[in-house]
Amino acid sequence: MRFAIERAVQQSAPPPHEGPPAEATGEDVVAELFLTQRLSLVRLAFLLVGDQETAEDVVQDAFAALHRRWSRLTDHDRVLPYLRASVVNGCRMVHRRRSIMRRITGDRQTPFWSAEAAALLGETRREVFKAVRALPRRQREAVVLRYYLDLSEAEIAETMGISRGTVKSTVFRALKALTVKLEGNR
Repeated sequence: MRFAIERAVQQSAPPPHEGPPAEATGEDVVAELFLTQRLSLVRLAFLLVGDQETAEDVVQDAFAALHRRWSRLTDHDRVLPYLRASVVNGCRMVHRRRSIMRRITGDRQTPFWSAEAAALLGETRREVFKAVRALPRRQREAVVLRYYLDLSEAEIAETMGISRGTVKSTVFRALKALTVKLEGNR
């Protein structure tokens, strides 16, 4: 009986996910990247923009742009850095739009802590999240890419379009500012 159940479970289980074949089309590669990288990219966008819905929109736009531009990409091996850069640029655009709206309406929006956002961050991380959100844009991006996505300095430089030395100094200044801010909150 036990073997019959194990066999039924094995037969009903989907085959293991192995990635796109070597001769995959652009659509296959984009679909595979969406399945494997979407959540980490949404986390990146969430940490940069501060709300789940906007983060998901930014990532969706990045994947749509990748799909549209697939035939024009010259280096298909560098698609993930392209996606990361696209998400960071999308987040920058969101911040520009919000800044313009704040100037027009005079509103000072605070982040909306939905149940989903609270589950993502947890109470203990909320203070760090607020401190990171208070950093200047470039420092915030560098810290998120380095410590939340665990990218190397070279990958961060490529994603942000800056030199490795600038990455080092930016992260150093950001960590110094975070230390001062978080120590002051204790």
